[in-house]
Amino acid sequence: MDLTLLYRGPLASCDYDCPYCPFAKRRDTPAQLRADRAALGRFADWARQQSGDRLSLLFTPWGEGLVRSWYRDTLAALSHERHIDRVVIQTNLSCRTDWLADADPDTLALWCTYHPGQTPYDRFLRKAREVAAHGVRFSVGVVGLPEHLEDARRLRAALPGHVYLWVNAAEGHTYTDAEAEQWTALDPLFGYSRHPHRSAGLPCRTGESVISVDGDGTVRRCHFVRAELGNLYDGSYRAALAPRGCPLAVCDCHIGYVHLETLPLYDVFAGGVLERIPAAVPGNPASAPDGARVLGLVAVPPGRH
Repeated sequence: MDLTLLYRGPLASCDYDCPYCPFAKRRDTPAQLRADRAALGRFADWARQQSGDRLSLLFTPWGEGLVRSWYRDTLAALSHERHIDRVVIQTNLSCRTDWLADADPDTLALWCTYHPGQTPYDRFLRKAREVAAHGVRFSVGVVGLPEHLEDARRLRAALPGHVYLWVNAAEGHTYTDAEAEQWTALDPLFGYSRHPHRSAGLPCRTGESVISVDGDGTVRRCHFVRAELGNLYDGSYRAALAPRGCPLAVCDCHIGYVHLETLPLYDVFAGGVLERIPAAVPGNPASAPDGARVLGLVAVPPGRH
């Protein structure tokens, strides 16, 4: 089968303390770090053994994974497995980048977030350029807070045109049309993030071809639905995979609503769903393959449904 897995182990520590993040600046004890390393190793061993399947992996740690050697080593190693199509991690890019030389750039990709106030602008930009120099695909984004707007504009101007800059609507923040227009000028896909999507009962790929896995191997349809589908390591989850509607009223996180079948985002992000890289960088037709131009993926998207 073709299966996408969102893995989130017990790691909860982060080297940043962003005021808008509920998981900022936590510290894991040595015992907790050992447990996280063991859980990641178990998951990686399982992934290597699934040679009869096609896998795509997105690592979404609560904390920052790439400052830990076991995440860097694991992602680099998994990127060379023939049956694994994509290996992606969400990161603040505070880590070293030399490890990327050991990875397969056709498989590894990074979902990077720039946090103004947590790292110097020049340092983040240098890291982004180092990633590009290694030939690794990546997207870069910011949280759409008013105080981040000028930094986001500066970053957009400095990044190569083929690098997509996304903007996440800030949790609990309401945008006027004028404010939304400013963010849309940077990210023409901002309309998908501006408001939560109605999802109750609507078809979603999660629970069928996309699943969430925690450090113990517990499988759920996604990070936001707590009902269990079984366990990864005893194989009990497989019998539970089936089409199903969303049980929640709304979905307001990109890693959730991107899988809604009622939205066109699998076409918009064709070939880059997990790393949040559109088939054509919005606003830059030159970045689009011919098929993407035909699909009109460089157009400004509609507002939320």
